[in-house]
Order: sequence, then structure tokens, then C-alpha cells
Amino acid sequence: MTMERRALVRPLAIRSAGDGPTIAGYAAVFGSAADIGGQFREIIAPGAFQGTIAGDVRALIDHDSGRVIGRTTAGTLRLIEDDVGLAVEIDLPDTQDGRDLATLIARGDISGMSFGFIVTRQLWDETGDIPVRTIQAVDLREVSAVAFPAYDDTSLALRSLESARTAAGQARADHNRKRAEARIAERKAAAEQRFRKI
Repeated sequence: MTMERRALVRPLAIRSAGDGPTIAGYAAVFGSAADIGGQFREIIAPGAFQGTIAGDVRALIDHDSGRVIGRTTAGTLRLIEDDVGLAVEIDLPDTQDGRDLATLIARGDISGMSFGFIVTRQLWDETGDIPVRTIQAVDLREVSAVAFPAYDDTSLALRSLESARTAAGQARADHNRKRAEARIAERKAAAEQRFRKI
């Protein structure tokens, strides 16, 4: 399984709490079709994060694992799956990265969230002009405040499409092979019955 990243341009809010600033926003929104490199559309289904948000997830800046700004197990990152999508709250640390991020969000320089994930359950629909991938469950690895909220890992997502097509082709081939074997077995049984005059 390959880790993929998706980004969302949606307003981030910053508010002051007793211990310092907290940022809040959405890393993902349900039911909104996103274009993935012009190759397919992708929709995140409600419930996709339910099995994973209780795990050890980190909050980063620009997907940089050297710039951690929160963590679920530390209680500095809170994730909630609501009717809209994956809601995120991060208590920013009193570090250079935390202070800089608060300033950049307040100025509007950073305006998006993203998340890094591994798809664990998906459904492909290739009946239309453009294939549609519905992500039903993920293994969430991280959420990030990002400067360039764009679908930068489309090549990884495209590998998922190719894998799905390969698996579907293999399934069709297996089904056709089993049907052919069943027909051969039926013919052999019929021939043996005629031979034995049953």
C-alpha cells in the first residue's frame, strides 16, 4: 500500500485559548468529487475515517515529518468525523514553527489543509466517461497545514487506478477460466454418461 496525499482549500480559523493559539479546519470533505490529474474523480465517503482517527496521527506543516505541530496521542491534535468531513483542531506549540504558522494563517498566506493516508477500502466505478473512485476507509497517517493545497501525489493515486483495473481484469479472467473449466467438466461428465449408457 502506498501513502497518498490530498489537499483542500477551505478557510482555517485561528483562535486564542488559555494555553496558546488553536487552529481549526477541515482536512477532508465528504461527497465532493475531486479531479485527480484528469484521469479520474475521487469521492470520500462518510465513515472513511471512523476506524482510524483514534490512532496515533500527527499534525505537520507541509507534510514535513520534521515539523510536527500536534499529535492525537498527546492531546494536541483532535480529529472528529462529522457530517461535513474530517474536522481538525490543533493546539499550536510555542515553537518557531507554531508561532510562524499562526502568523501565516492569520495573514491568509496558508489557507489549506491536507491529509496523508493509505486507502484500505475503495470502490471503483468505470461505467461513465471518467472513472470514479469512492474511498470508503483509510489508514490516516497525518494531517497538514499546507501552503499549496493541490493534488500533488496524483501519480500515486493513478497507481491505485491501475491496480484496480489489473485486479478487475484478473477477476474477469479467473471467472472466464472457471466457466470454461466448468463447461469442460460438464462435457466430460456427459460423455462418460453416454459411454456408460446411463
